[in-house]
Amino acid sequence: MGESIWAVNVKRVYRLYREKGLQLRNKSPKRKVTAKLREDRSSAERANQIWAMDFVHDQLFDGRKIRILTVVDTYSRLSPAIEARQSFKGADVVAALEKAALDVAYPKTIRLDNGPEFISKELDLWAYMKGITLDFSRPGKPTDNAFIESLNGKFRAECLNVSWFMSLDEAREKCEDWRRDYNMVRPHSAIGNQVPARLHLPVGNPGQLTVG
Repeated sequence: MGESIWAVNVKRVYRLYREKGLQLRNKSPKRKVTAKLREDRSSAERANQIWAMDFVHDQLFDGRKIRILTVVDTYSRLSPAIEARQSFKGADVVAALEKAALDVAYPKTIRLDNGPEFISKELDLWAYMKGITLDFSRPGKPTDNAFIESLNGKFRAECLNVSWFMSLDEAREKCEDWRRDYNMVRPHSAIGNQVPARLHLPVGNPGQLTVG
């Protein structure tokens, strides 16, 4: 006796599947060797131990959209980079981070979300080669990266919302002016009313830090 073959209606199976409350097991996202699971997050105890980064969106005077990569050191509150482009690829993120690291040193960990530029092969390889851990936030949990959210709020209120960008070059110039003021001039109550650049100085170095 041969095997019987059932004619299965896909829509009917799906309806029964939903009625029974069934669901497929969600696959865990694949992470590279530079990524870690968010189990416990301790506070940074020194500069360049933990950076955080994210994107901010804005536009030029003619409506063309721009994206701005923002980076902050969670210990000193110093911003190693604020990079404006019309679009970003993984390689562009790497270039911005490499330039920032050459200015102030490489971090041990970077906190970031699951955006396509941040889960790119280019960023993962760069982090692996530099011995940097990529610490991904949980989707829909902005509090997982509160330090960069705080920086972005100040940046938007004090720079983006009060500026009119006629070109991408002008946007870059004004963003960099704001970053320098934030790092070098303005005291921050969260770090004992010091300026971030001063707190970011290496131990035993009484000199001035050149940022950017």
